[in-house]
Amino acid sequence: MSFAILGLCDELLQTVAEQGYTTPSQIQTEAIPVVLNQRDVMAVAHTGTGKTAGFTLPMVQLLSGGDSPQPCTVRALVITPTRELAAQVAESVQTYGSMMNIRTGAAFGGVRIEPQIAKLQAGLDVLVATPGRLLDLYNQQAVSFDALKILVLDEADRMLDLGFIDDIRHIQTLLPAKRQTLMFSATFSEEIKSLAGGMLHDPVLIEVDTDKNIVDSIKQKMHPVDQERKSALLIHLIKKYNWQQLLVFSRTKRGADTLVTQLKEAGINAESIHANRTQYARTRALDGFKNGSVVVLVATDIASRGIDVHQLPCVINFDLPYVAEDYVHRIGRTGRAGTSGLAVSFFSEDEAQQLASIEKLIGRKFERDIVQGFAPSKKPAVVLSDEDEEYGNFEPDPPRRKGKSKGQAGKPAKTKRKHWKEYL
Repeated sequence: MSFAILGLCDELLQTVAEQGYTTPSQIQTEAIPVVLNQRDVMAVAHTGTGKTAGFTLPMVQLLSGGDSPQPCTVRALVITPTRELAAQVAESVQTYGSMMNIRTGAAFGGVRIEPQIAKLQAGLDVLVATPGRLLDLYNQQAVSFDALKILVLDEADRMLDLGFIDDIRHIQTLLPAKRQTLMFSATFSEEIKSLAGGMLHDPVLIEVDTDKNIVDSIKQKMHPVDQERKSALLIHLIKKYNWQQLLVFSRTKRGADTLVTQLKEAGINAESIHANRTQYARTRALDGFKNGSVVVLVATDIASRGIDVHQLPCVINFDLPYVAEDYVHRIGRTGRAGTSGLAVSFFSEDEAQQLASIEKLIGRKFERDIVQGFAPSKKPAVVLSDEDEEYGNFEPDPPRRKGKSKGQAGKPAKTKRKHWKEYL
């Protein structure tokens, strides 16, 4: 199947081809025609499925034939839970709308609001914003929704998790009742159903890429280790196997910063990304991670939304998440859209409840593989006889279909990645 049969115009087909995409992903195949028909959509899809292109491409086409935006107005609004995701989506819209004269802007906290107000003064076709900054702009009378035609809620489940539900419901009251609404979520919980029921009109339900599919596509390992020795174990694995471009998840902001300090003291270039860091520092850390100058990026669950790296080889759960569903979100950063990936988790005795919840969610029990020299002191177990047999060469497989689109996740990597070590 090609993009040509989805109903996209010639300009968008040319842009898609220039980006190196020839075959649409499942979410794109199902969502694009529905959005072009101006139906409301409730789509359940994880990151890495190409969902961003699934709504940006048809949205750009629908906007291309309309009148130019008036001062301070926006014709389409995309709401995201995090700054990083807002910047990523805005970049996607700008890329796909490059031949369509689509005016795009992003608005989020952590940076000065004045440049965002200035950009809105001329009017925008598409505004991508986080809820808090969007309300700030509205309260300062910097943006009007009178001309709004399309509303997109991206990663709606994460917005609920972060407590944005009241902001979203308030924003809804400010928007025209007659509009097209698209909602994308990684889960279809009762809370999401309730939110969708109040915002969508006769929506088309699209479900792709279930939790089980994500879990089954990724190699997963669980290493028992004392909590105080987790950083030493991580340093050991990185140095012994020359791991590169490693995304590490920490439960807390303080823990992320502490781990970065320990890694740097060990001679490993690392940066953290979390809500307490300035937007400039977060952008610099993410850019360094993408270009390979930062070997390890330590992130909290909230800040990780919007991290988009093509064929990310491996993720590390330095701490197990309190919410089992976050485990699936985390490991979904690797093994994206048809490629294999590796997820490694460090597990201490005080995380037994989190581990049990994860195992219940994914329907499988993990083998506890102890790395030689790092056996936990409280619960000794059989140590692997030969650690090297567990870590063979690991490198992400190429996509199953040549040219398969993965949205922004499918862009060619700019840096050559070294071989990884695979668990057999």
